[in-house]
Amino acid sequence: MSASPAAAFPAFDVSKHDRTDALTIVGLTVAYRVRGRDRDVLQDVSFRVRRGESYGLVGESGCGKSTVAMAVLRYLPRNGRVKAGRMSIAGQDVASLDAAALRELRANAISIVYQDPSRALNPSLTIARQVAEAFEVSGATYDEAMRRTLEMLRRVRIAAPERVMESYPHELSGGMQQRVVIAMALASNPALLILDEPTTGLDATVEAEVLDLIAQLRSEYGTAVLFISHNLAVIGKMCERVGVLYAGKLVEEGATSDVFTRPRHPYTVGLLRCLPSPGRSKDTDRLDTIAGSLPPPGSSARGCIYADRCRLADERCRRDAPPPHRMSAPHGDQMSRCHYHERATELPRTSSNASARAAQAPLAAPTPGHAERVLRADRVSKTFHASGSTVYAVDTVSLELAAGETLGLVGESGSGKTTLAKMLLGLIAPDEGGVLELDGSPLASRVTRRNDEQVKSLQIVFQNPDSALNRAHSVKWLIGRALSRLTSLRGLAREERLASLAAAVRLPDRYLSARTRQLSGGLKQRVAIARAFAGDPRVVVCDEPTSALDVSVQAAILNLLVDLQREHRVSYVFISHDLHVVRYLSDRIAVLYVGRLLEIGPAAAVFEGPHHPYTEALLSAVPTLDAHATIAGRPRIQLEGEPPSPAAPPSGCVFHTRCPRKIGAICEQQDPPTSDAGHGHQIRCHIPIDELRSLQRRA
Repeated sequence: MSASPAAAFPAFDVSKHDRTDALTIVGLTVAYRVRGRDRDVLQDVSFRVRRGESYGLVGESGCGKSTVAMAVLRYLPRNGRVKAGRMSIAGQDVASLDAAALRELRANAISIVYQDPSRALNPSLTIARQVAEAFEVSGATYDEAMRRTLEMLRRVRIAAPERVMESYPHELSGGMQQRVVIAMALASNPALLILDEPTTGLDATVEAEVLDLIAQLRSEYGTAVLFISHNLAVIGKMCERVGVLYAGKLVEEGATSDVFTRPRHPYTVGLLRCLPSPGRSKDTDRLDTIAGSLPPPGSSARGCIYADRCRLADERCRRDAPPPHRMSAPHGDQMSRCHYHERATELPRTSSNASARAAQAPLAAPTPGHAERVLRADRVSKTFHASGSTVYAVDTVSLELAAGETLGLVGESGSGKTTLAKMLLGLIAPDEGGVLELDGSPLASRVTRRNDEQVKSLQIVFQNPDSALNRAHSVKWLIGRALSRLTSLRGLAREERLASLAAAVRLPDRYLSARTRQLSGGLKQRVAIARAFAGDPRVVVCDEPTSALDVSVQAAILNLLVDLQREHRVSYVFISHDLHVVRYLSDRIAVLYVGRLLEIGPAAAVFEGPHHPYTEALLSAVPTLDAHATIAGRPRIQLEGEPPSPAAPPSGCVFHTRCPRKIGAICEQQDPPTSDAGHGHQIRCHIPIDELRSLQRRA
């Protein structure tokens, strides 16, 4: 039987801790009323966040992370209710507050920053009006609120805050919008700040800036932070302690360094093994995955809730629910709800190392420029004309793609990645003078002018399958429609091909009759991939296909993409801001900045250096599970200011306005040459290759 909350968490002496903790949760159980019955989505959850501390909450989608935040704020939907437990914020019992006291608490003691800042901002109001309102609620006059708004925008490192105050949300970048939302959240100097996936969808540099900002402001204000995320590297960087939720239960808790270094629950071990960590690539290491899926909300398991997915589980696990075991760790107590917590790190992998290595035999894709070149773009550009301005979205970019190769496209938002991909697909026509070729033959600039073979040869998998798949139709209809449009198969042959596609993307037959709204995010993305592969494409553009997925689902999708590439020798153009994922999947990497190609080369060479100074800054911004390390293994390089507008790119080197290694007027006046660092690794910079290598080794 499970131990009681008091036994499991003896430190939770209400009289002792409620006055000193920013947040205390004891025995929280939350249920949603669905079809006439209560379904528990949180069960007996207990943890605390000390004043000035950052506490991470991790787990798969549907495990209850956001429900914890909504319960703390008393923002549960109408069909949700707290069945049991106690929550206090800065010593105040949340459940006992009347409407007026609750409004006071929300206004002055607690704030929340959501995942999508554009949905948290009113598109019809200026930034000044929205931020000032947060001060006016606290009793400030209009003039005082405006003055404090300007100060707060400066504090969150917004350049030209006077201009931003007069702007509307749609006129700001995603990173700028998130800074504004953080400014609003901190206006009341709250005791507790809840961050619900605040960096999902942000570029590596913007993510690093937002995280640095949160850490700095937490230090200045002494604000406690509850950080909800599926990005374990971000949690590793930002949080002193972490709790791991699974199916509504806290299955492990402890100091972040202890939990990530020596996890004591098989679920935590599985999550960590799913990560494409530094040094791992598709040719040397297959990602581990977690079999199965979360149990549906409200399901009752007699024993351990994780037993059906755990490769350590035995009859004891299925019979007896494990109590919360507490043990000493280097940085404090660690808790695990597992009968075999001492053996958690011995969890067998989904495949043996030997079989994984055999399955991972390198593809040995030919060097671009040889006979098996599939796609070629030579000096392609795209210029848009809007509101009297000329926007240089892509500027004379040249690249090639070999059969069975993955080319990773990286760069900040606005760098031209998606515009370049759309030109390859024929969704946007490039400017005159550029050349597109497929298998050595000219490729029409518009998809409407391409023949059937060319159309089916280039397909795309979008970031958000919800937007790409029609919710009104079944999975079978969606894949079948793609087969009808891209192939000549009919009747039995079409049904056999549909079944083989579903099997290829590991989509069980029982889901073929389901509507996409009934599927999880990972299953939806498998449907989108099956649809893209319906016509046996030569090239598939993957535009952020895993950015919104949990690490366990992401690992399964990445393994699937690798398997399909090996089976069909398909080539990928892979766009992502997650450089861990790019490094794992890509054979070569191209780095774009304000429409210019600054670096291109083999993935290992680009990551290990020498790099273009912009690539160096990108790599230094990517967090790892080690809070004191980066993917580049060198100190963080903080770029000053925002990327220049493509409507007014700088003269000379387009990066010189932000470059930490600028060498003088030549960078401002002359376009840099492209230098060869060997093995097809090219860097567009005025600094000689040997000097770049020497500078970056000393960094």
